[in-house]
Amino acid sequence: MKVALASDHGGVNIRKEIAHLLDELGIEYQDFGCDCETSVDYPDYALPVAEKVANGEFDRGILICGTGIGMCIAANKVKGIRAAIVHDTFSAKATRAHNDSNILTMGERVIGPGLARDIAQIWLTGEFEGGRHANRVNKITEIENKHL
Repeated sequence: MKVALASDHGGVNIRKEIAHLLDELGIEYQDFGCDCETSVDYPDYALPVAEKVANGEFDRGILICGTGIGMCIAANKVKGIRAAIVHDTFSAKATRAHNDSNILTMGERVIGPGLARDIAQIWLTGEFEGGRHANRVNKITEIENKHL
């Protein structure tokens, strides 16, 4: 698995924690920044990650901002992306199993580093169940194709 990782200024600390987790798990990744605490625009970091996941350069992406909301909205504008904002372990498992999400977003101002690591690990190791869920994901793809 290859993961694209990024944050805006509001998610720098948790992004560093997730990078350590990826190292511990032996998962290949590329960190797309940002490395500043001054205000930056989250779409500037969400877009490159989402595009690289959508075109197959990376299998999955993880994006962190203050709430996770902005990154999620921006990433989901890219065709083929199923970004999910997650702040609990149950949802981390469910979004992989049921939604085949390919980008995880989290909010550093919402959760702490320990929970963020747990969520990321569950999400990274989770598998898509397929079956009736594949039907639903296919319907999402049809909607996406119809409206682009």
